[in-house]
Amino acid sequence: MKFSEKWLRQWVNIEVDTRELVDKITMAGLEVDEVEAVAGEFTGVIIGKIIACEQHPDADKLRVTQVSTGSESFQVVCGAPNARVGIKVPFATVGAVLPGNFKIKKAKLRGVESFGMLCAEEELGMAESSDGLMELPLDAPVGQNIREYLSLDDKIIDVDLTPNRGDCLSIAGLAREVSANFLADVTEEQIVEVAPAIDDTFPVHIDAPQGCPRYVGRVIRNVDVSRSAPLWLTEHLRRSGIRSIDPVVDVTNYVMLELGQPMHGFDLDTLSGSIHVRMAKAEEQLTLLDGQEVTLNDNTLVIADEQKVLAIAGVMGGEGSGVSDKTRHIFLESAFFDPITIAGKARSYGLHTDSSHRFERGVDFQLQKKAVERATALIVEICGGEPGPVTEVASEAHLPALREVTLRSEKVTSLLGMAIDNSHIEALLSRLGLGLVTDGDGCWKVAVPSWRFDISIEEDLVEELGRIYGYNNLPESTPTALLKMKQVDESLIQESEIRRTLTARGYQEAVCFSFIAPELHQLFDPQHEPVALSNPIASDLSVMRTTLLPGLVKTAGYNLNRQQSRVRLFETGLTFIREKGKDGDELKQEPMLAALITGSRHPESWQGKAEAVDFFDLKGDFEALLALGQAGNEFVFRKGEHSAMHPGQCAEIVRAGKVVGHMGALHPSLARTMDMPTAVYLVELSLKALTEGNVTRFVALSKYPEVRRDLALVVNAAIAAGDIEQAITMEAGKLLRRVNTFDVYVGQGIEDGCKSLAMGLTLQHPSRTLKDDEVNELVDRVVARLKQDFNASLRQ
Repeated sequence: MKFSEKWLRQWVNIEVDTRELVDKITMAGLEVDEVEAVAGEFTGVIIGKIIACEQHPDADKLRVTQVSTGSESFQVVCGAPNARVGIKVPFATVGAVLPGNFKIKKAKLRGVESFGMLCAEEELGMAESSDGLMELPLDAPVGQNIREYLSLDDKIIDVDLTPNRGDCLSIAGLAREVSANFLADVTEEQIVEVAPAIDDTFPVHIDAPQGCPRYVGRVIRNVDVSRSAPLWLTEHLRRSGIRSIDPVVDVTNYVMLELGQPMHGFDLDTLSGSIHVRMAKAEEQLTLLDGQEVTLNDNTLVIADEQKVLAIAGVMGGEGSGVSDKTRHIFLESAFFDPITIAGKARSYGLHTDSSHRFERGVDFQLQKKAVERATALIVEICGGEPGPVTEVASEAHLPALREVTLRSEKVTSLLGMAIDNSHIEALLSRLGLGLVTDGDGCWKVAVPSWRFDISIEEDLVEELGRIYGYNNLPESTPTALLKMKQVDESLIQESEIRRTLTARGYQEAVCFSFIAPELHQLFDPQHEPVALSNPIASDLSVMRTTLLPGLVKTAGYNLNRQQSRVRLFETGLTFIREKGKDGDELKQEPMLAALITGSRHPESWQGKAEAVDFFDLKGDFEALLALGQAGNEFVFRKGEHSAMHPGQCAEIVRAGKVVGHMGALHPSLARTMDMPTAVYLVELSLKALTEGNVTRFVALSKYPEVRRDLALVVNAAIAAGDIEQAITMEAGKLLRRVNTFDVYVGQGIEDGCKSLAMGLTLQHPSRTLKDDEVNELVDRVVARLKQDFNASLRQ
């Protein structure tokens, strides 16, 4: 809201400069966006009267005028179209300096001397553009300095209010705030009831009381709208960003700015029968005051008569019923509209008006009659006329109720962290218009005024005190607390560390939807019944996922189809599996980690030719993950089955005898269905199993030499190398540092159905050098164990 600083100071006179005033109201929560001068900097401009005006002899668009300053006259050449005899205008004399340091000098225009310049608002820095000379009232004193006459040593302050402070969209509301902030008295405009001169009334019916609980109207006959509104009124409007239209509209706008109550004047002769405040009928048409024709929705509150819609309630009036230059009799209205009913209606029609801005935020529901009396007095004073009695129609059941809130001084101290004297509390709140009645020592019953919709509980009152007292005046204190360090389980691997490891190995994290298409679920995990969504966002996202693999495969396909030939993805997230429980079906939500690789093993380069990834690339990456928690030897890979994986290239990941995941190639039929052009390898395992590691313990490095023994074992081809490695580890004990399978051979010299595994055993003692006898004895035990468990024999 824009307002004139001088107008505000007429209401509350404070001995502070503009900067202190602006800072104070900003800190009180009424943020000031901008402060600008009412006019530009200029000197030497006085009020002049045109006493003669003739056509320039050598220019069609110029006129030669004689301008009187009261004591003498000057010849001035002017090009303004409205220059004529009798009007009074701003006259910049020779030597004057206009905004932009433009100096007025004696000049010749097309051969005719000109001694000065007649000015428009734009040339004085009072408007961005002007159509002609600024015409002053006929009673303006000729020769007086224009800056003094128009009180141009003023500032326009633009305040940006939060939606809950609609009460400050008026000079009266701002004056209350300034009064409380500076503990200054408010000189409020005295509004007296205007006695009716006639008995004429116009009937009003409220058909939608929930949207309009109160409607006040008054008939005023024989008004003269040809008269001009006084300069002080139009200047207040201009400095608030509102242009002058006609005296009736100017008065209603002035009252809106002064008191905060939007009003409207109807041409009484255009009304038929009676006023009805009702909801619009679907497809009703209305041409607004700005000429726009709108089709109304049936949820829009309107003002109508017996035949037509007159206005959108709280937004804008209609063109056909508004006050015009032919109007003789008016019907003045002032209403309270429910903010919820009005909210959003202006925007729905592409509008935003001063009225809708106020009604959407809430207008004082007891202000309507006062506003009508104020507007009536101004209209009669300016335009004449004969007012009728004020008529009011109200639905008390739908009007907001006045509230009373209890305030305790100890609550103030508790919330603000400091004590405020009881007398100071009373002074601050009473100046905001709140009524206080003492209810014991340090306790008050506070009557909340009708314009404060935002105060309903004790904390709201404390907030008002803190706001007006000044948040910067509240004491500063450092909070203290007994903080106990959180215990960290060092055996757990952080998910961030897992992500960093995979990223370092060339993977990119994907985030997929937690819901998928039922058909996709059936392809990847048919053995689990998915949980269906009752209100899915799309038909292909209607069931909760039971595995992370569908999303990853779809993402990989999306990338492959866009020339990304090398794809490595991973995702962490929840799966949702329905399980039978003692209380019926239960939803198990388990965090999982899934990954996918496809394409070449290494990025394209000059070194070597491209090689496709295989199962062991993925296995190697995940073995690096399993080793993060110092528990890599607790995980075992063994042959397994998974509905989404190739039956001959699938391993289950086991820890402590429990299957925690699966790894393998994408099932060929799935690959064809998903249109995957290359081999795809996937893994999915429990994130909980992966993050549970062992606490790192220090073990001194042995300074004694390692001993290497290689074994070539012939075993049944169906026996997994991992099972043999596990048996060797258990039999060799603490002396075994590592076991490594470095060759697998099938062919000549090996029986059908068998294979040869070459394994290297690295042995080391922590405190001495191993002897050959010890090593030989340990190797013999290992061979015997393998013979017993796997019928393995040494290759000859």
